[in-house]
Amino acid sequence: MRLSSLSLLAACLMLAAAAGNARDSNHDLKRQVMEAERGFAATMKARDFDAFKRFIADEAIFFSTEGPLRGKGAIARGWRQYYDKPQAPFSWEPEEVEVVASGTLAYSGGPIYNAAGQRIGRFNSIWRLRAPGQWEVVFDRGSDFGPPPKK
Repeated sequence: MRLSSLSLLAACLMLAAAAGNARDSNHDLKRQVMEAERGFAATMKARDFDAFKRFIADEAIFFSTEGPLRGKGAIARGWRQYYDKPQAPFSWEPEEVEVVASGTLAYSGGPIYNAAGQRIGRFNSIWRLRAPGQWEVVFDRGSDFGPPPKK
């Protein structure tokens, strides 16, 4: 009887450990990052600078034409200008997301549009899982968009 009780206890402990180690599927993680990126982009449309800052990791680096903006404070100072006027100067939306096998880092990328809705560039961002279901941007870089070369 004692042996079967120990076996039952061991089985329960293994199930509890497996449940504790369970993590979201890659599909679910990609969906989370896509939603985080959409929320991040929505801050520009809503003109909500405080919400914009909440998506940025303390040690993040955003690349700009003047050089890298290092840290949340520098990024906030550099991006404040884009939130000051009533109309957003640009917008962006994710079109692709990939998550590494460990589920802790992700890439998002997609088009950037000017205020008139014309595609003017592309963004590339790296996200880090801060807590279950919570992602933060650690790297961001935009690039100019050009039409494909004529053949």
